[in-house]
Amino acid sequence: MKEYDVLIIGGGITGVGIARDCAMRGLRTILVERQDLTNGATGRNHGLLHSGARYAVADPDSAAECIKENRILRRIAANCVEPTGGLFVTLPGDDVGYAGTLMKACHRAGIDAKEIDPAEAIRLEPALNKSAVGAIKVPDASIDPFRLATANAVDARLHGATILTYHEVVQLLRENGSIVGARLRQLDSGEMVTVRAAVTVNAAGVWGQKIAGMADVPLTLLPSKGSLLIFGHRVAKMTLNRCRKPASADILVPGDVVSVLGTTSSKVSIEECDNIRVTSAEVDELLQEGCALAPILAQTRVLRAYAGVRPLYSASNDPTGRSVSRGITIIDHELSDGLHGFITATGGKLTTYRLMAEQVSDMVCQKLKIRRRCRTADKPLPGSEKDFFPAEGNLSRKAAAMRHGTRSSQMDFDSKSEVLCGCEHVTRAEIAYAVKNLDVHNLVELRRRTRVGMGTCQGSFCMGKVATALAEELGRPEDADRLVAQYVQERWKGIAPVCWGESLREAEYMRKLYRK
Repeated sequence: MKEYDVLIIGGGITGVGIARDCAMRGLRTILVERQDLTNGATGRNHGLLHSGARYAVADPDSAAECIKENRILRRIAANCVEPTGGLFVTLPGDDVGYAGTLMKACHRAGIDAKEIDPAEAIRLEPALNKSAVGAIKVPDASIDPFRLATANAVDARLHGATILTYHEVVQLLRENGSIVGARLRQLDSGEMVTVRAAVTVNAAGVWGQKIAGMADVPLTLLPSKGSLLIFGHRVAKMTLNRCRKPASADILVPGDVVSVLGTTSSKVSIEECDNIRVTSAEVDELLQEGCALAPILAQTRVLRAYAGVRPLYSASNDPTGRSVSRGITIIDHELSDGLHGFITATGGKLTTYRLMAEQVSDMVCQKLKIRRRCRTADKPLPGSEKDFFPAEGNLSRKAAAMRHGTRSSQMDFDSKSEVLCGCEHVTRAEIAYAVKNLDVHNLVELRRRTRVGMGTCQGSFCMGKVATALAEELGRPEDADRLVAQYVQERWKGIAPVCWGESLREAEYMRKLYRK
């Protein structure tokens, strides 16, 4: 049994953000996650660092939060952000009056939105539909959610936090009207662990409803499924948004060497959230609408499809979840349910995670009667302490610097320079660093920390070499084949919905390569 000031349940961006903030304030902090970090919605979005323009008309409070946090993240998480800029584009058939409404709403929210000539928009972004009749330039950007979450987890640990992955909460401990900790089960061994804490924070995303049920307090979430497509090339330089009320397939985000198109929005049940699959109808809808925004997508190979579930909190009966606020919801169950030591944090967005973590950490400190200010808006995340891009060195060193910033200087490129993933230029040195510093035990975790296998070949040509290197770095060379089988099975889930044309050819080629 171990005792802490705060127990955080959930290893998404909200959870690791809270862990970082609490640890930086000197609190004895532990975070538990039943799978790997970013296993939920954090690892299943389009990677857009919102300017807030998308919400300016319908949800001005969320829009104002987004632009404020957008500016902070550009500063503290520089190596996670690419300042692409963004366009909101009006196409024939769209409501031309919506652009004026959007401009006014953006200015009220403090968003630097500028109307530009459609010809100028096409010059800035050649992939844009040439029939565009209007365009607004906004400070959108792309952000890597895996890097961002990893950097928060690293900093939390550097400040003394304990992070336990693959530990499932099976029981909340209740004493005298208070939640005082939890019983955990280690998924591989089945070992039971008891953790006691003065305050427990439920940051489990859509699964937070189940955690609240363990505390016998009501929490009704509206799980909203969003499906997305990844295309095999970076077809756009800027983020592209459809200038209309939010709908499906109206955002195209360039990220690293690929492009992400999203998203759909449909209500699903809590029971479905552990096994979310993309349907062929959703793929068709995404392609139809996406090609209207950027026609080149019709000739661009689709690499894979994936879906996440947004943990929306609302009494609304909207079946799509589009009308539900993306604002932050923090519930102090002492005030709402008379249950001491228990807080739920839900809603919000990737862009506003830091603000959400600050508000939760403020509440935790208040309950502990501790006065320590938040420093997360001022202190850069590990890797982003300063601009770091090697003036000398090969492409692999520079790629590692883009992913890990200043911390890539800790990699042993001299003795482990072999490039194992050609698409993303991942070396043996980066794999060794990830095993030692980023809690990597398998290829799925390695993919999230380094982007190995996330390029245009999706691991077809490299995964055997990568698995061998990873197994050796783990000290278990006999595990290489098992690691490959686990990886291929996991990746197949996203490839299956888009198996036609060149994607089908590649899937069949990968199957033949790795079939025993």
